[in-house]
Amino acid sequence: MTKRSRPKTTSATSPVLGTRELNRATLERQLLLRRSPLGAEAAVAHLLGLQAQNVKPPYYALAARLDGFRPEQLSTLMADRDVVRIVTMRSTIHTHTADDCLTLRPLVQPARDRELTNFRKGLEGVDLDRLALLARELVEAEPRTLKELREALLAEWPDADPQSLGIAARCRLPLVQVTPRGLWGRSGQVALTTAEHWLGRSAGPAPSVDATVLRYLAAFGPASVKDMQTWAGLTRLREAFERLRPELVTFRDENGVELFDLPDAPRPDPGTPAPPRFLPEFDNLLLSHADRTRVVPAEYRGRSWVGNMVHRTFLVDGFLAGVWKLIDDALVIEPFGRLGKGARTELVQEGERMLTAMHPESSYDIRFGTVIA
Repeated sequence: MTKRSRPKTTSATSPVLGTRELNRATLERQLLLRRSPLGAEAAVAHLLGLQAQNVKPPYYALAARLDGFRPEQLSTLMADRDVVRIVTMRSTIHTHTADDCLTLRPLVQPARDRELTNFRKGLEGVDLDRLALLARELVEAEPRTLKELREALLAEWPDADPQSLGIAARCRLPLVQVTPRGLWGRSGQVALTTAEHWLGRSAGPAPSVDATVLRYLAAFGPASVKDMQTWAGLTRLREAFERLRPELVTFRDENGVELFDLPDAPRPDPGTPAPPRFLPEFDNLLLSHADRTRVVPAEYRGRSWVGNMVHRTFLVDGFLAGVWKLIDDALVIEPFGRLGKGARTELVQEGERMLTAMHPESSYDIRFGTVIA
């Protein structure tokens, strides 16, 4: 049984959770404190999707979290249309289960509608309802690339901005990327059709915000209202948290911010060991809270990306500690600071495990690169 932390109390009505307490709780919810026996589909559902701007990150995300994971497990789910790639939270591509694709996308539709306001100038004179109808007919007749979709819509509205037309179609319709895009070891350009057409069933009603709050806390809690708004790309969620308050427990972080949580959710002792983990670029662990200090030390903030390039990262003792890359035949580990001998040994062991899971037919050396200042 998971040992619960015993938070410090203050004069405030809620106990205080320190950074390490939040760190261990979040790692446990994210399946990163110990490897989970869950199957790939169940894990994708529990995590409310995996960030997937590129093809490979969801695979590495599950390799870090699941016991015995192999890439073909997720690839088969995608080929069988049990999971899909679609724009949802924060206007970014996520890998979702089919059920979540059909329900979470309607939930975040208000954010997609707001996104369109940024493209008003390029959409002057465009009837967005007609655009959605025409785009649906086009992509359901056959999957279309974004370029093909833009060109077809431009024939209807020749004075509009082509990029804005494509974004309008993506915002108004739940467009999924069809396979072979997204399959492990396969290549394919992005081609789009509607989620309903690809999955062969209609979208369900959007889940209640309250139900999604509970799922978010199960995967990312304890968390503040602002944390969930950051994850979802939505606003005005305070009312849902207030409705749920009688069912939840509350804490405060060391800055006094109120945090909500499920009463029976695991909150491990802050001294619980946290083995190293290799994470992909864009992992939701690093993106789903307004205050990321529970995982990202203040001195390393902004170090996991350069310009538009986002690095793959690794954790030591549960916290961001550096970046990694595969270069030719080597796994290169580049820490942000000096690592002790024990941490280096554990990183090598974890690197070997990750490489065996993800690249069993290849041989890689493991070496430490120059410490990134």
